[in-house]
Amino acid sequence: MAGRHRKRRNRNLSFATRHQRRVPVRLIAFVAGVIVLLAAVVAVRAVTSPVPRLVVARALPASVRFPGPPPAPVWPKSGEAAAEVEGLGTLGSSGPQTPVPIASVAKIMTAYVTLQDHPVKAGTNGFDVTVSAAEVADLQQRSRAGQLVVPVAAGEVLNEVQLLEGLLVASGNNVAPILADYDAGSQAAFVTRMNQAAQRLGMSRTTYADASGISAATRSTAGDQLRLAAAAMGDPTFARIVQMTAVTLPVAGKLVNFNRAVGTGGYVGVKTGSGPQAGGCLVFANRQSVDGRSFTILGVVLGQDPGYLSTPVLDAAARQAADTIVASVKASVRSVTVVPAGTTVATVTSRQGRRTRAVTTTGITAVGWGGLALPVSVSVTGVGHSLRAGVPVATVKVPSGSPDQVDATSSDAVPPVSFWWRVGHVL
Repeated sequence: MAGRHRKRRNRNLSFATRHQRRVPVRLIAFVAGVIVLLAAVVAVRAVTSPVPRLVVARALPASVRFPGPPPAPVWPKSGEAAAEVEGLGTLGSSGPQTPVPIASVAKIMTAYVTLQDHPVKAGTNGFDVTVSAAEVADLQQRSRAGQLVVPVAAGEVLNEVQLLEGLLVASGNNVAPILADYDAGSQAAFVTRMNQAAQRLGMSRTTYADASGISAATRSTAGDQLRLAAAAMGDPTFARIVQMTAVTLPVAGKLVNFNRAVGTGGYVGVKTGSGPQAGGCLVFANRQSVDGRSFTILGVVLGQDPGYLSTPVLDAAARQAADTIVASVKASVRSVTVVPAGTTVATVTSRQGRRTRAVTTTGITAVGWGGLALPVSVSVTGVGHSLRAGVPVATVKVPSGSPDQVDATSSDAVPPVSFWWRVGHVL
C-alpha cells in the first residue's frame, strides 16, 4: 500500500518535472520570435524611412572688404554735393546739407510721381492729354515772364512720354502743370503727392511747393536729391529719356537737351536747375569704366555761384563741380578679384560625419573702392542625401561682380549614411 503511494507520487513528480522543463523552451521560443519580429520591424523602418539629407553650412563671410585706400572725392568749395556709385554705395557728401532752393531739379520728382502713378509699359507711350486753351494761356504767361517753355497748341494731343520729354529734356515749366493736373486733378493736390513721395523715400529735409521748381519755397538738400535720383533712374522710361540729347514734339519740333552735359564725358542724365537764389544745380549720372567694367556715378551739386543771373554761367559752374567729382571718383574706383577661385564657400556633412568642401570654380572680380563692404550671397542648389565630387553645391554672387555668379562645387564625394547607421538611429 505504501509502495503504491510512493510510485504514484513519483509519477506525479515526473509529470511536474517534465512540465516545468517545457515552460522555458516555450518562453525562449516566444522571446526569440519577438526579437525576430522587432528586428524585422527595425529593418523595415530603416529601409523605408527617409534618408537623412546632407547638411550644408556656409563658410564664406557675409561680406568681403574691398582692399586699398578709401575714396577721396574732390568736392566743390561752396554749396552742397553728394555722390554714390549706382548699386554699390555712397561716396559721401559735402556742405551743410541744409534745405536750399533747387529750381528745375524739382522736375525730377514731378516725373517720378507721374511714372509711379502711371507706369509706362514697354512698347507703349502711356496716357494721352489734349492741350487746352487754358494751358496755352499759361504757356504765354510763363514765356512773357522769361521762363523756359515748350511750345504747345490748343487741341494738340501729347502722350505721357512726350510730356516727360518736354519736362526733362527741354525743361519746360509749362509742362509740369499739365502733368500735375492730369495726375492729381490740380497742382495743389499734385504737390501734396510730391511731398508724400519725398517722405516715402526718406527725403526728410525736402519740401516741394510747386511742380516746376520756379518757387524758391521748393527746397531740398544734395543728399535728399541723391536718394531721389537713385530711385528715378530705376525706372527704365525715366532713364531712357534723361539720356536723350534731343527730342522732337508735334508743335515744338526738335528740342535740344537743356542739360548740355548729356552725351559728353560719360554723362547719361539727369537734370539741371538754375536761378539767382538756387545758383547752379545739377543732378547727374555719369557712366565710366575701369578694366573693361562699367559703373555709373550718381551725384548732386547745389548752390554753385548763387546770385548770378546768367543761366549759362550757373550751368557751367555746376558742370565744373560735377566734372571734378567724377574725375576724383573714377581715380578711386578699381577692379579687384574679391572672391578667388578655389575659395571655400560651404562645408557639406552627412549625419554619419562624412564631409567635403564646396569651392568656387572661378574667381569673382568686382568694382569698388578701398573699405567698401560688398555683400556676398550664397544660394544652395539643392543638395540631396549623397554627393558626387565636382557637383555644383551653391552659387555665389557679389554686387558688380564679374561674372554675375559662379558655382561652388564639391571637392570630394559624400556617400549616403550606411544601412547600419540607419538601423542604429531607428532604435
